[in-house]
Amino acid sequence: MPDYLRTGEEIYEESFRIIRAETNLARFPADVSRAVVRMVHAAGATDIADDVNFTPGVVAAANTALRAGAPIFCDSSMVSTGIIRSRLPRDNDVICHIKDPALVEIAAARGITKTMAAVDLWLPRLEGAVVAVGNAPTALFRLLEIVAETGARPAAVIGIPVGFVGAAESKEALVANPFGLDYLVVRGRRGGSAMTVAAVNAIASTDELTNTSRQD
Repeated sequence: MPDYLRTGEEIYEESFRIIRAETNLARFPADVSRAVVRMVHAAGATDIADDVNFTPGVVAAANTALRAGAPIFCDSSMVSTGIIRSRLPRDNDVICHIKDPALVEIAAARGITKTMAAVDLWLPRLEGAVVAVGNAPTALFRLLEIVAETGARPAAVIGIPVGFVGAAESKEALVANPFGLDYLVVRGRRGGSAMTVAAVNAIASTDELTNTSRQD
């Protein structure tokens, strides 16, 4: 057997040393950089950083919203389950409607995906919320439609859906949004729950006053 690191602390420190050594982080503000480092760790791919697009205020906007008690809306159970509740500053609600049995009938009647039907249920609390989309491009498309239709604006959108149909396009639509939404995306087909959760957990752990991040 080859020699290998045997303690969690050693593995943790070496992992993030490698990430910072091999990832081009120069273009990111410090708060966004911490989120990107976590996303790279979750993906196991340093070139993810090259595809990250963001608004400069996205981390501050999301962190401020969470500190004010805003909910986090998630497109999938995988995303909602991965969010570490102990890191949330105000015991914030983490909401995912995808398991609501009524969605099957609603989606069939309207000719839409269950995820789109679930997004419609966000509307009463969407204003000022944090949105985390890691699986379904249709969730991101529908979110933008709702913002256009109602004027309700989430504080920040972590939009990192994965896939071959609509994923890249939905993220480009978010980047091009005319509503002034703060966002963090990984352009192209790559994405997924792990990266989305990593970004949310990093953002929730950021202390807006001291500009530091709590460790795992």
